[in-house]
Amino acid sequence: MKILTFQDKNDLGIAAAKEGAAAIKKAINENGEATIVVATGASQFEMLNQLVEEDVDWSRVTAFHMDEYVGLPITHKASFRKYLQERILDQLPAFKHLEFVCGDVDDVKGEVERLNQLLDGKHIDVCFGGIGENCHLAFNDPPADFDIKSSYHVVELDEACRQQQMGEGWFRALDDVPTKAISMTIHRIMTCDTVIICAPDDRKADAAKHAIEGPITANYPASILQRHQNTSFYLDAGSSSLLGK
Repeated sequence: MKILTFQDKNDLGIAAAKEGAAAIKKAINENGEATIVVATGASQFEMLNQLVEEDVDWSRVTAFHMDEYVGLPITHKASFRKYLQERILDQLPAFKHLEFVCGDVDDVKGEVERLNQLLDGKHIDVCFGGIGENCHLAFNDPPADFDIKSSYHVVELDEACRQQQMGEGWFRALDDVPTKAISMTIHRIMTCDTVIICAPDDRKADAAKHAIEGPITANYPASILQRHQNTSFYLDAGSSSLLGK
């Protein structure tokens, strides 16, 4: 695990995007294509702003996204499909394909099965992610299940997670935040060749400390990344403030 600390989130995002772009280009050079996983939320703003500016042949890149709320339409400002449409697809017309997780379908179980058929067993070159204030990875809130082998599953969102979504301004009230989501599993994230975690801000300091320095435990799901062979944690002055203490 590499720990990289920057004074501000803009520098953090630029550096993370450049590492990710290099890994994508390496995969394209070696295999003719690349498959990536992209996350959403406030932690990814600066990284995605830079990533779409990188000199990558996006016509050779397929993306899956980490998670989506159950029952939330794509028109809602908190929709992760809306987020990725605006920040990736609208910026990169040549992008080969971004496979959306559709959480507002009538048959959620069927949607999970569809996604698993597409992604189970498929090689993933780069995973861009973040961690929650409760140390979740994707929407795998504590205590997370490290053993599910499929790519996606339905999860219950805990109150800390839902409070974070409201606090970031995606929802007006806690009752508006969905209680379930379709999430990529911990196991599937761990199979990605490269994992790049952007975790800026003071409010992520406790989670970062547990993820990086604490014991590996389902109660702090991102701590499992200590076992990954090629993970980079990008932190700023705030989120790194508890490391070593």
